[in-house]
Amino acid sequence: MMRPSGAEGKAQVHKIEPPAAAANWAAFRHLMRWTLLATVAAMGLGLWWLHASGAPARWELWLAAAGGIAGTMLLTGALMGLVFLSNRSGHDANVGQADPESPGWTDD
Repeated sequence: MMRPSGAEGKAQVHKIEPPAAAANWAAFRHLMRWTLLATVAAMGLGLWWLHASGAPARWELWLAAAGGIAGTMLLTGALMGLVFLSNRSGHDANVGQADPESPGWTDD
């Protein structure tokens, strides 16, 4: 099977305009603000639960619980935000499309 020649055979490259990129990053920062708010709430609930359950009041336990909750939630929010950013910016549009000018390209 022959591959299309000319402009139809080349992968469509999406150029990201600067205003659109700024809007995408603004949306990411907005998502991270909400994630930070949810993280603070979850840390408060987690530490309240530790206190209410009668856990020993050692500072190491409180620090580990707060750090674990904050680290998990903020890392999860950042990674999901980057997935959304990548999709909104058009970087995911070319995934899986072969480039005819790449060294491994062959006409079947």
